[in-house]
Amino acid sequence: MAAKLYIGNLSFNSTEQDLEEMCGKFGTVQSVKIIEDRETGRSRGFAFVEMSSNEEAQNAISGLNGKEIDGRSLTVNEAKPQEERGGGGGGRGGYGGGGGSRW
Repeated sequence: MAAKLYIGNLSFNSTEQDLEEMCGKFGTVQSVKIIEDRETGRSRGFAFVEMSSNEEAQNAISGLNGKEIDGRSLTVNEAKPQEERGGGGGGRGGYGGGGGSRW
């Protein structure tokens, strides 16, 4: 059964091919996805890698977590299932939004 890894603190220069090669040392990589900013298209500094088995994923975690790549210490662990996002939103109601006096 496939297992998904979260890889954080990536260099903004890292490519999906880099991650595939790096994780491929621990088993078969099924997919790699570097998460990008919607507006700029620039890496957000983390990715998800799907390994073909839980054992391979655990080997990758052991071998890569804390490893320094491009001057950055990687964070590698099992990816948590994506939480369902609620409807729209954010923001605060009312006027303004800062501190200070009301009027």
